[in-house]
Amino acid sequence: MLGDFTYHNPCRVHFGPNALDELPGELAQYGPKVLLTYGGGSIKRTGLYQRVIDALAAAGKTVFEVPGVMSNPTVEKLREGCRVARENDVDLILAVGGGSTIDFAKGVSTGAWADADPWQKYYLDMEPLDNRVIPVGDILTMSGTGSEMNGGSVITDHAAGLKVGRVFGSDAMPQFAIVNPELMFTVPDYQMRAGIYDAFNHICEQYFSGTDDNTSDYIAEGLMRSLVHASRIAVKDPTNYEARSNISWVCTWALNTLIACGKSTDWEVHMLGQAMGAVTDATHGMTLSAVSLPYYNLVMPYGVEKFARFARVVWDVDDTGKTEREVAEAGLLAMSDWMDQIGVVKHARELGFSEELIPAAVKATFILDGGYHKLTTDEVEKIFSQSL
Repeated sequence: MLGDFTYHNPCRVHFGPNALDELPGELAQYGPKVLLTYGGGSIKRTGLYQRVIDALAAAGKTVFEVPGVMSNPTVEKLREGCRVARENDVDLILAVGGGSTIDFAKGVSTGAWADADPWQKYYLDMEPLDNRVIPVGDILTMSGTGSEMNGGSVITDHAAGLKVGRVFGSDAMPQFAIVNPELMFTVPDYQMRAGIYDAFNHICEQYFSGTDDNTSDYIAEGLMRSLVHASRIAVKDPTNYEARSNISWVCTWALNTLIACGKSTDWEVHMLGQAMGAVTDATHGMTLSAVSLPYYNLVMPYGVEKFARFARVVWDVDDTGKTEREVAEAGLLAMSDWMDQIGVVKHARELGFSEELIPAAVKATFILDGGYHKLTTDEVEKIFSQSL
């Protein structure tokens, strides 16, 4: 483990079929005013909304609502949420939904009391968090992003063609998360598959970097193997609790900062995927799956030893008679086969992406240098072209 790091995650996770029973105890720790955020009508159709409202009423809370949080939260929605939270001086933000709803809640929690426009201050200028932060709790309804237990928030500005992720520190992490894998049964099949790939790529972004021997990579390999195994079951039997519970738990640990400890990290696939999302508004996990193979095939020669290890450990590739390069290539082919098995997008045209949108996507792509190779602008363009 190279370098110094401090690990702190304040989020208390209640996991399992009866996890929602812990909500009253969590609510008792906060003041009387709660901002409830959620997406469309799904939580009302399933009855979850009423269960949460009943718990809030029983706890004596005054509830303010910001419904309609979209799958890629917009800067306009962020400003609306900040206004409601600040005007009512809320004591807690309770997010009920998937990663987008929780991302939105963290954006509001950090931005409501900012002394300037939160989008400009925290997402464009990336200024340090220097104002009051409203506590966040969440009830997860879709696994994938890991947002339930991290400080990340991704916001989209369609007018500017930007989709920007800001990772705040532990002060902005949710204080509690309620994760009942049975709630994930109601998620549309497409979204389940997208969430699985999103989590897998979160692990890859932290795994494909560095050359030192470190514990974080061994943990990452175990998480990937578990996710691959459970995903194959879940796509055939979406209500298999064992598979869905393992997927949910892997998704949480894939991005709660643990496996980044002592490592450099890449995140270029996310920069590419978010740029594609900015110009198409496509589902996040599917934008990642569309650009992953072109990206990894391009950078693999620069990190061939780690890619070969990935092939052996995660995909059980037989390396007999193969060079390291051939083993690495076999691992990416195995990954591609698995992507076909779970039914994620491998061609960006399925997401509404086209040759005409490539220049805008290239412009929207942030180029990072944490992985095995820092992309050039021409290489970014090449990846988007190959993703089609």
